[in-house]
Amino acid sequence: MPTPRIDASARLIVALDLNSVQEAREMVQKLDGVVSFFKVGLTLQLARGVEDLIQSLIDSGKQVFLDYKYYDIPTTLRLAVKRAAERGVAFLTIHGSSSLMRAAVEGRTGSNLKVFAVTVLTAMDKADLLEMGYAHHEVKDLVTVRAKRAIDAGLDGVIASGQEAALIKTFPGKLLVVTPGIRPDGYPEDDQKRKTTPRQAVQAGADYLVIGRPITDAPDPRSASQLIIAEMQEAFDAIRYTGVTE
Repeated sequence: MPTPRIDASARLIVALDLNSVQEAREMVQKLDGVVSFFKVGLTLQLARGVEDLIQSLIDSGKQVFLDYKYYDIPTTLRLAVKRAAERGVAFLTIHGSSSLMRAAVEGRTGSNLKVFAVTVLTAMDKADLLEMGYAHHEVKDLVTVRAKRAIDAGLDGVIASGQEAALIKTFPGKLLVVTPGIRPDGYPEDDQKRKTTPRQAVQAGADYLVIGRPITDAPDPRSASQLIIAEMQEAFDAIRYTGVTE
């Protein structure tokens, strides 16, 4: 018996990591009718007009993934998450220990905001972990620790590479997995060290894909988005009928 069909167009989050708010607005316009979920991250955090951009996206019915990776003492984090929830943000990222995760959960109480813990950035590998002091950790080990803490704290999901999505989906708790570092077949090498294609990420169990440059740097961002959505849809449909992720 197949599960309900997933609409891939609702699972693509386009990263507005652009040089200005004006460029971000123009990109949203180019993708109108194709993409309805957008990530606003540190690239635009202090850009003039970013608050208006966020509000205009929400007011127009778009979903906003606020990727500011909040990390502070519990009281501050709780209030910051509460403000994001009041604003109408859909997804929010945090860093930190179990106490910070619990504070974030308290901050979003009564709202539809979903809070995600960052596991290991897709631009990092074992050498980066070693430099940060995780001498005895493989990437998957640290991802496992952080994902299990997210489950215990009551978070909605984690940010993780497609290379670890399948592992996370074996844990109890039904965490959502948002996967960045997505690069279509043939896309040039860049700073993503643990990248996957859209198809590979979905097949591994990713629920949402965050994609920036392969769309925003494309000659035709609209067509690039449509091709990626089609690839995602094929993968979601295959899982729907087989019930198997790879």
